[in-house]
Amino acid sequence: MAGLSLYDKLWNAHVVATAETGENLLYVDRHLVHEVSTPQSFAMLDQTGRTVRVPEAQLAVADHAVPTRRAGHAFPDGPALKQVERLKRNVSHYGITYLPLDGPHHGIVHVAGPELGFTLPGALLVCGDSHTSTHGAFGALSFGIGASECGTVLATQTIWQKKQKTMRIRITGTLSRGVTVKDVVLGLIAEIGTGGGVGYALEFAGPVVEALSMEQRMTLCNMAIEAGSRVGLVAPDETTIAYLKGRPLAPEGALWEVAVEAWRALPSDPDAVFDREITFDVTNLGPQVSWGTTPEQTISIGAMVPEPAAFEDPVRRNKAAEAQRYMGLEGGRPIAGTQIDRVFIGSCTNSRIEDLRAAAAVLDGRKVAPNVVAIAVPGSMQVRRQAEHEGLDAIFRAAGFEWRESGCSMCVGMNDDRLEAGERCASTSNRNFEGRQGKGGRTHLVSPQMAAAAAIAGCLTDVREYL
Repeated sequence: MAGLSLYDKLWNAHVVATAETGENLLYVDRHLVHEVSTPQSFAMLDQTGRTVRVPEAQLAVADHAVPTRRAGHAFPDGPALKQVERLKRNVSHYGITYLPLDGPHHGIVHVAGPELGFTLPGALLVCGDSHTSTHGAFGALSFGIGASECGTVLATQTIWQKKQKTMRIRITGTLSRGVTVKDVVLGLIAEIGTGGGVGYALEFAGPVVEALSMEQRMTLCNMAIEAGSRVGLVAPDETTIAYLKGRPLAPEGALWEVAVEAWRALPSDPDAVFDREITFDVTNLGPQVSWGTTPEQTISIGAMVPEPAAFEDPVRRNKAAEAQRYMGLEGGRPIAGTQIDRVFIGSCTNSRIEDLRAAAAVLDGRKVAPNVVAIAVPGSMQVRRQAEHEGLDAIFRAAGFEWRESGCSMCVGMNDDRLEAGERCASTSNRNFEGRQGKGGRTHLVSPQMAAAAAIAGCLTDVREYL
């Protein structure tokens, strides 16, 4: 028999039962809870008289709707405040650990979970958020679920799921100066499309992936969902183990040694068979920028916005034309030099300390262009404290950025950080859908370095000119 992939091992370890339909009932080790996806979930518990089966397996934090200016500022949005207050009442009633807005561990759910050690290799972790794929960077089986499924997990600690096919994506070559893992994943999605991963669990492998830090691996897995997959995985290794050691919720003492031994057995067997294999060579990849309204509509900063007529597929041709109308762009013109109004550095994709360091290195000694409003939003209060300890906040402020507190901020437009209609933003977030950052807002996805360069230039530009 062929060996097992990482995905196979994770799946098999969590199967409780199998239905006649072929679906498996899986045991859930960890559940991250936030304010947007769970009001109906807790209401279901209230209505049925059920309790939370394993309260200690849940971790709650409000992140989507919270303001990122908190000192002296009230919630400007009444419904957002109600969402946060409802979450606080629910988790208090059901005995679930909550990370308060004014506490030292508050953060975006996909930033705070890993930095606390709540995310562990080998675990099955779910959350009512599509970017739960982020946690696969640790070799955890993690995926987003719906509100009703969140309620089922709260009540039973299990979930019915259909097993996916497997795809291994080997990333090879050498990253050029100014090219980051955000550019890698944007370039990959541009090549395979936003439907390229549909039905597959993606395992990222190869020398480029092995050399990535945990923060970079989280960026990579975070955007697996943008390629159409619910699951992105990186096999745990010594980098993973070093990151987790000493985290508040990680195993300790003898349990740590047992856990590490188990984690080292998780990587795919050498003879594992995948349903599909892809090799993506990054040697000639340049800094990337999206031009349209899906992440696959991405090009190198030195390229021209494509002509819709260049797409043979009529569906893609029409989508390109629609995207260009919405974005106010014209095919055949360079993307570089496109004027912007806003810059956003943050989100569960690029708000960790390494992201802030990279952006600050570009900004140091420079000023944001007069036509640009720029904000930097650390992914957690722990990240914010570390950045301030290193003096990064002073660099951002001196350059003309607003230095904010933790939250999803402008990534999702559910709070007071939003684009106005027609405003154009260079954003380190993960989605550029129509209206994602505010009704009528236009989003260009870039790396933190590219966002910093755009802030200085006042337009989309090649960061390599600033390195």
